[in-house]
Amino acid sequence: MQTVRSIDEKKTILRIALLAGEILIKNGAEIYRVEDTICRICESKDLKGINTYATPTFILLGDNKFDGFTFVKHIRKRGINIDKICKINDISRKFVDTAYNDYEETIRSLEEIDDDPGYPSFSKILAAAISSGVFTFLFKGGLSDFICATLTSMIALIISEKIEDVSSVSFLGNGVAAFLITVISIVLMKLNLSEHFDLVIVGAIYPLLPGVSLTNSIRDFISGDLVSGVSKGFEAMMTAIAIATGVGSGLLMWMKFGGVL
Repeated sequence: MQTVRSIDEKKTILRIALLAGEILIKNGAEIYRVEDTICRICESKDLKGINTYATPTFILLGDNKFDGFTFVKHIRKRGINIDKICKINDISRKFVDTAYNDYEETIRSLEEIDDDPGYPSFSKILAAAISSGVFTFLFKGGLSDFICATLTSMIALIISEKIEDVSSVSFLGNGVAAFLITVISIVLMKLNLSEHFDLVIVGAIYPLLPGVSLTNSIRDFISGDLVSGVSKGFEAMMTAIAIATGVGSGLLMWMKFGGVL
């Protein structure tokens, strides 16, 4: 195991660990994975007494010495990108190798992963919309339901993405998107372009559902990370409430102003 030779080297290793943890949280990783990655990076370079505490919104990293260092990182925006999580895991495994000492190259690699925009936004929206349409077939919908669900989901996802870009309220985009999905689905059925407006709604809201947040919440609970488990579970619940409110509002508005369904 390598011995740290200077204070500057120690700071660099802590910054590497902090950056890796930040990218993991920003892209939807479980908290236990974040803390484990940070600890492994530090321990591999013989940093003793390192403590880390992570939540979905910040990371606290430092050592328990009187003259030690403490790093704090506030994470304001989070999403889901499994590809970036896999890349961080690969880099951390390489860094843990005691023969690997190129810290600057590691930082550059981490920054490149963090700055990588990934697939174009339209490609992701199109893929999510098509998968939404496929769900109508699972509920015995027809081809017209598939097409309408795909188009409706695409419109809703574009609107949701635009709202999230300008609003700090993460649930607002989901609520508005669910409302639009409901109204558009009913209009398409009234125009005889689809057979079942309810199947179109069920399919189109699929990309909005907080499945990953709920799964990570349960995994964090199992791992003993109670704070992050509660916060992610609450986030998933609020997202589900926003979607339900949007759908319910759309149905109520149509029944009040547009007549019977």
